[in-house]
Amino acid sequence: MEIQSVKQRFGIIGNSDALNAALEIALRVAPTDLSVLISGESGVGKEFFPQIIHAYSARKHNKYIAVNCGAIPEGTIDSELFGHEKGSFTGATDSRKGYFEEADKGTIFLDEVAELPLSTQVRLLRVLQTGEFIRVGSSKAQKTDVRVVAATNINLQDAVAAGRFREDLYYRLNTVPVTVPPLRERKQDIYLLFKRFATDIALQYKMPVVSLDEGARELLESYAWPGNIRQLKNVAEQISAIEQSRLITAPILQKYLPYAETAPVHISGPDGTGQDSERELLYKIFFDLRTDITELKHMVRELLNEKEAGAPRTEIAGLLPSASAAYGGYGQGSLITPPPAQSEPEDAVTEDLTDEPSAPVTKEQAQREAILKALRKHNGKRKDAARELFISERTLYRKIKDLGIDEL
Repeated sequence: MEIQSVKQRFGIIGNSDALNAALEIALRVAPTDLSVLISGESGVGKEFFPQIIHAYSARKHNKYIAVNCGAIPEGTIDSELFGHEKGSFTGATDSRKGYFEEADKGTIFLDEVAELPLSTQVRLLRVLQTGEFIRVGSSKAQKTDVRVVAATNINLQDAVAAGRFREDLYYRLNTVPVTVPPLRERKQDIYLLFKRFATDIALQYKMPVVSLDEGARELLESYAWPGNIRQLKNVAEQISAIEQSRLITAPILQKYLPYAETAPVHISGPDGTGQDSERELLYKIFFDLRTDITELKHMVRELLNEKEAGAPRTEIAGLLPSASAAYGGYGQGSLITPPPAQSEPEDAVTEDLTDEPSAPVTKEQAQREAILKALRKHNGKRKDAARELFISERTLYRKIKDLGIDEL
């Protein structure tokens, strides 16, 4: 089957070997009824692959239902997936079909499958093994004929080892694995995607299309893109809406790329997938910390300039301790000590800002600070905070619980 026609049908952009290999596997397995596990980091476009598998299967004329397991509260997910009987719990005023019953003879896509509670994993395993399920509040087993395609953005082997995911369910779901490559491994596709997103927003809002000069394009393609295609689209939209100049240079683009000067390198897990949610959260911490340090350096330089113009030097020493506290207490005390009677050169002052913190910061402490910062920024709205941290809501809930973060 011609891969190019599949790309056109589903609006997939790119010609990298890794992307084409994933599409080939999806098309090859589509005519079968085998379970498929789609792995890949958050934001890489995993949602297209179950649609392709369904569209090129014998079930294509029946229902296709997509379920985001990370967005459904743990207390209601069994009811959502398997249905419930009237009176089975408070608020169950009528009997209701679940997704597995609704999708009979069709395909069900379980996104963020690793977020399923262990009790729900047992129910899902029974469906995969026998095709049977039981509604919440019922004792009668029912049959369903559903093809299951699941997706995850974490390393399920690690989740199995940690006791968060059933090993038998992992092997049932992972009959055919499909790995969707991260954007940094599709460098030749990055510029094509940016052009597409910029063109789409220009048409939508009737504005000239932005373009990149050579330096901006090199920066675009060398950046690590921890948020993958979702982040790239967000950057293209921001630039198109905010920048007056339609020709984007590297300095302009760099304002929209956190930590662009030294983009982090991703390390894949043992099965080829990224240990995504925790690593991207750490990336976010490093991005924010570097930005904070850069802003603080600029602040010092501006104050030094004011001092040369006649402002007292003591104002500099008096300002910095509060700035240090505002940045989450990564160091102890003031970042700059009160100056001696004679003035110091500017390099000596700014050099202090790059010193390592006097107290070590653990990974858990850093994660806690990043989560608290995101929650405060979005007034406690977890959905918005999770989006900024490039993790799922369910992962954020778990991190809040594990790190003992109090409600804001």
